[in-house]
Amino acid sequence: MEGLQDQGGNSGQTVVALDAMGGDHAPEAVVAGAVEAAGPGLKVLLVGRGDDIERCLEGTGAEKRRHLEIVPASQVIGFDEEPTRSVREKPDSSLVVACEQVAAGRAQGIVSAGNTGAAMAAALFRLRRLKGVKRPGLCAVIPTPGKPTVFIDVGANAEVRPVHLLEFAQMGSVFSREVLGVAAPSVGLVSIGEESVKGNELVLEAHRLLTGSGTIDFYGNIEGRDMVRNVVDVVVTDGFTGNVCLKLMESTSAVVIEEIRRAASGSFLARLGGLLLRRRLRRFKESIDPEVYSGAYLLGVRGLVVVCHGNSSSRAIANALRLTARAAAHDVVGKIAARIAGEAPA
Repeated sequence: MEGLQDQGGNSGQTVVALDAMGGDHAPEAVVAGAVEAAGPGLKVLLVGRGDDIERCLEGTGAEKRRHLEIVPASQVIGFDEEPTRSVREKPDSSLVVACEQVAAGRAQGIVSAGNTGAAMAAALFRLRRLKGVKRPGLCAVIPTPGKPTVFIDVGANAEVRPVHLLEFAQMGSVFSREVLGVAAPSVGLVSIGEESVKGNELVLEAHRLLTGSGTIDFYGNIEGRDMVRNVVDVVVTDGFTGNVCLKLMESTSAVVIEEIRRAASGSFLARLGGLLLRRRLRRFKESIDPEVYSGAYLLGVRGLVVVCHGNSSSRAIANALRLTARAAAHDVVGKIAARIAGEAPA
């Protein structure tokens, strides 16, 4: 987690647009996350209703304010609004205006805890796909014990073709290498068995494409149990399967943490054991805490787009901003474009 404080060695200042009005706890928690993350290496554009943002910034020191800028936007897209229609009918919404900051070159990425579908629609309308990308994929970082794992697609595409899974593998590999520092990311394809003959028609054909690709390190098929065992660095599947798996893993992590806390606060002996194991338990909690690698990244568009949970805390927002800055510093968008075009080595 300490590594999230580093912006990737960027010599200048990365600029990220933040949808200050998006999320269950906006704007208070969202603005607090921006205040926590902003600094010499990261400038945050707070997009939203100026009066509300200013109220949340009361008491913020002058040095911190140097790295924060308010960009006015009068409208807000709610969670219950239809994504495509809301993006078209609310051009002055905080989400759309934040995307326009990236499209205009004023920012390198956008972070939002608002409507996920609207965030993806705004990105496709305002930023558009990278040349050669057939389907952008939503990529999440799974905080598994030992090291994090990249998981793509986790919800952008419920139905895909085999070539889309190949693209996800290529984009996920770039993200793993540039953002997580994995020198040669291995890729696993989610299936019902490890054997190459297992799976439906989509998986069988995708396995053939991934095996024949010269741009990725393909491990082969993996099963659901392998996702949290660090068998591979990048897990690839369709968005329907990925979304179900991601939510299951997140809820399981929360249940495990709560049960450990409950067990360690029961009897006197349990509390004593919890005290003795406190350091190890804290490390375990941090290793599976989804707020450490907060947000899902829409890879394949002309800019960095990060979608956080609607109930994100200020800590989650701050970490999402830091990871977005790191991805920008390592030119993840440019390297994905080169990989898709076949111009970059594996």
